[in-house]
Amino acid sequence: MDLTEKKLSGELKYTGVIVSVTLDEVELCDGKKTLREVVHHPGGVGVLPIDEDGNCYMVRQWRYPLGATTLEIPAGKIDHHDEHIATARRELSEETGFSADEYVDLGCCYTSPGYTDEIIHVYLARGLHRGKSHLDEGEFLNVEKMPFDTLFDMVMRNEIIDAKTVIAVTRAKLYLLGEGRG
Repeated sequence: MDLTEKKLSGELKYTGVIVSVTLDEVELCDGKKTLREVVHHPGGVGVLPIDEDGNCYMVRQWRYPLGATTLEIPAGKIDHHDEHIATARRELSEETGFSADEYVDLGCCYTSPGYTDEIIHVYLARGLHRGKSHLDEGEFLNVEKMPFDTLFDMVMRNEIIDAKTVIAVTRAKLYLLGEGRG
């Protein structure tokens, strides 16, 4: 069965600083019509930095929609059709001050395909060099150093539930196990 939904019309409902929202009328595979709300996002990148001693550098920041702080990998949105790797380098430097010799592509994921087209690309950064962070205006966070095994355990105990972080940590674990390092 072909499950394709055909867009019949679309109306821009909102344009914001980062996202826009459309209300689309679609025809379902059975011929019936319905509406789809779509949040359009430029996409983002997350980076899991691990030093030669197996320590990770995470960011703790306030997340307004959640009304709480979260522990996450350094991350940010892709600007002006930048390459994913360029965004990874920029965000790692901005948020932690680190640069890296190696970026391992750990793949990508849709954040919530039921209502948004946002896609996040995740990287493992190794060969770290310390520098000075330079946060965006209005961005406030704390950088926290922790052993990778502790971070992995936190993910597995559901203490960290940020999707990009969970994906980066679990994929990094598999990658590192493949190298005989996990």
